[in-house]
Amino acid sequence: MSTAAVPELKQISRVEAMRLGPGWSHSCHAMLYAANPGQLFGRIPMRFSVLMQMRFDGLLGFPGGFVDRRFWSLEDGLNRVLGLGLGCLRLTEADYLSSHLTEGPHRVVAHLYARQLTLEQLHAVEISAVHSRDHGLEVGPPPEPRPPPGVWLWPRGRHRWVLGLVRVPLYTQKDRVGGFPNFLSNAFVSTAKCQLLFALKVLNMMPEEKLAEALAAATEKQKKALEKLLPASS
Repeated sequence: MSTAAVPELKQISRVEAMRLGPGWSHSCHAMLYAANPGQLFGRIPMRFSVLMQMRFDGLLGFPGGFVDRRFWSLEDGLNRVLGLGLGCLRLTEADYLSSHLTEGPHRVVAHLYARQLTLEQLHAVEISAVHSRDHGLEVGPPPEPRPPPGVWLWPRGRHRWVLGLVRVPLYTQKDRVGGFPNFLSNAFVSTAKCQLLFALKVLNMMPEEKLAEALAAATEKQKKALEKLLPASS
């Protein structure tokens, strides 16, 4: 199977990001992970457990959201959002990992934070998330003004935005599709997929060639699924 290049966004430094003008929005998200010595079916190494979440719109993303720089620092704004969804966990500037400029009509700089926890601490976060005010979807009036597509605001009123946390399967089964490739074939919000691949690479959690192989397998799976849906050309 051929490999695919790991997609990358335009990376800028934190200092450069802070110098961007008022026309730019800032999103802050957190990747929480832990070393996992376990084995799937007693033979497939788990290696790491990484948390992402299923959003209200069916897209996968990292915990976090947009930060209004008029009122909050990046970390204070991020922790305010995390407090709604993950309980008492607080990140600091020491957890900062990267800033990337997003593509598209909306001028957004996406900041990613990463913190390694113990497996026990990660499990405690999962339990806390289930009991947080941000867990589950409760029908309510939409926020005004309506956010543009792909923009995730803090919960307002009776809106709840998170359907639950999920662990990223960082392994590939013998069929070369099960596990991480299947996970990558899901739909991700905005920069989340690129941020995941970037973090796994720079934190040495998965070799770049393995990332490329998984991405190629996911792309091939999506291509075959689309071919089945489309009528055969005459």
